[in-house]
Amino acid sequence: MTSQAVRRSTVLLLLAVLATAGLVPADAAGGRTPGTARVFAKVPAPGFPAYVHVHPNGRVYAGTYTNPTGDKMRSRVIEYSASGTLLRSWTVPGQDLAKPRGVQVAATDARGRLVLLEKSRARVLTLDVRTGRFTVQATIPDLPGGGHPIPNYATWGPGGALYLTDYGQDVVWRIPARGGKPRVWFRSARLAGIAGFGTTGIVYEPRTRSFLISQQTTGDALDLFRGHLYRLGVRADGRPGALTALWSAGGPLDLPDGFGVARSGNIYLALLGANRVLKLSPTGTVLARWSATGSAVPFDSPSNATFHGTRVLVANQSAVLGDASHHVILDLEVGERGAPVVVPKRSRLR
Repeated sequence: MTSQAVRRSTVLLLLAVLATAGLVPADAAGGRTPGTARVFAKVPAPGFPAYVHVHPNGRVYAGTYTNPTGDKMRSRVIEYSASGTLLRSWTVPGQDLAKPRGVQVAATDARGRLVLLEKSRARVLTLDVRTGRFTVQATIPDLPGGGHPIPNYATWGPGGALYLTDYGQDVVWRIPARGGKPRVWFRSARLAGIAGFGTTGIVYEPRTRSFLISQQTTGDALDLFRGHLYRLGVRADGRPGALTALWSAGGPLDLPDGFGVARSGNIYLALLGANRVLKLSPTGTVLARWSATGSAVPFDSPSNATFHGTRVLVANQSAVLGDASHHVILDLEVGERGAPVVVPKRSRLR
C-alpha cells in the first residue's frame, strides 16, 4: 500500500470513529447528507402510524392511530428490527370501537415494558413484549370545563414520575413513580388548542431541569391558531415554574407535533401541517427546515422525530389524505446523535 493510500485509510478510519461518537456530521464519514430521507419501514393496516419509539433492546415500535374517515379496526402495536424489518404485532384490547381509536408507544418502563397511551378510553397501558401481556395502569379523567381527555405523549421526569400531555384538555398530568392515579401537575389556558389541536410532544431535559412541550394551536386572541414549542421549568420543590415560548410557528399550518432532542441540545420538531421537520437550536433559532429529500414517499403529516443513531425516525401519518401508500416510517439523516433517554429505575408501575 502506498503512503498516500495509508494516509487516506487513516483519515477515513478517524472520520468514522468521530462520526460514531457524534463529533462530525455523518456525511463527512462518507454516509448520507443531513436532510436526506428514505423509507425505513411500511406500516400495515389499520395504518395511520403515530409516535415511533426506539427501545433499549434495539428494536423499534410504533402504534397505529385514528382513521379520520372511521373504521372498526382495533389499534396495533408493531415491532420492527433495528433495520426496519417487521417482526410481529399486538392488537390493543378493550378499545371502544364506537369512538376514534389510536395508540401511542410513548416510553419504556424500568421492567422493559412499553408504556402505551390509548385514545378511545384515555388509558395508560403497559405491554410486556416478552409475554404479550397488556396491563391497565391508569385512566385519564375528564375534567370539568375542558374537552375530552386524550393522552398524547409521555416522558419520565423528576423522581421517576411519568408526565403526560393531554391533546384534548389544557393539562400536563403526573403519575407517581410508584404508580397510581394521574394528578393535574400543570394547567394553563395556553395549552388549550383550537378545534381539538392541542398539546402534543413532551420531553424532559435533566440538564436544564425543564420540560419541552409542543402545542399545535392556541386560543389566545393575540396569538390565534399559532403553534409553539414551550419550555416549562421545574422548581426545587417539584412544582412547575414559568411557561415560556422557545419557538413560535410561522403560520397556522405548521402544527408542531412530536420531537427529539440531540446531545447538542438541538431540537428536531415534526410539523404535521407543513410536512416538514424543523431543526432548532437549543434557544429556538431555526437552523433548517427539511422535506423528505431523496425518499420515494414524501412527508405526509409527519408526527414525530425519534433518534436512531444519527437519524430520526418519523411516523408518516397521512392524517388528512389517508393515503395508505404513505403510511410508512421515514428515516431522516440529521448528522448527530440524540440525547440519552433516561429510564428511571425507581418506576414502579404495576
